[in-house]
Amino acid sequence: MSDEELVDAATLAGVPDEFQRLWTPHRMAYIHAGADAMRAHCPFCAAPEKSDEDGLIVHRGRTAYVLLNLFPYNSGHLLVCPYRHVATYDQATDEEVAEIAALTQTGMRVLRQTARCDGFNIGMNQGAVAGAGVDEHLHQHIVPRWATDANFFPIIAKTKALPQLLGEVREAVSTAWRREIGEAQ
Repeated sequence: MSDEELVDAATLAGVPDEFQRLWTPHRMAYIHAGADAMRAHCPFCAAPEKSDEDGLIVHRGRTAYVLLNLFPYNSGHLLVCPYRHVATYDQATDEEVAEIAALTQTGMRVLRQTARCDGFNIGMNQGAVAGAGVDEHLHQHIVPRWATDANFFPIIAKTKALPQLLGEVREAVSTAWRREIGEAQ
């Protein structure tokens, strides 16, 4: 596309102003599907049945696996899920709890290498009332954070700037994960 073919965002439909837009059309699939779609077809039961690339899986363990969040809060946002369809942490077996914890630790190390993050938000939302988007399948969030990521976008514009495509992030994290567990063995 040449410079002449580019259109300034201020000339597009709507009220012209000096703001540039960050378009995130992939979010529309999530918005249009609504919460009921997540209940009817559990994405965390479906993901392991797909290829790693299609399921956004970065690592498969024995009782749990790690995948990228399809609708991330930040680039590199990982989810650690048991294969078994259980809703809450207290329903997980001791083996599942131990593997979820170990995968979370490895995920943190891998994200420090690949994303060079400064910290993490780690947590589980148990039940819809607690904010779980998929409340019937246990999953732990590992959200990388940077000292410089506290900007006005999420607060004022309710927008996150995600500088990498999910496929690129999955490949980088998956490759680093293989190196990490190779070093640990």
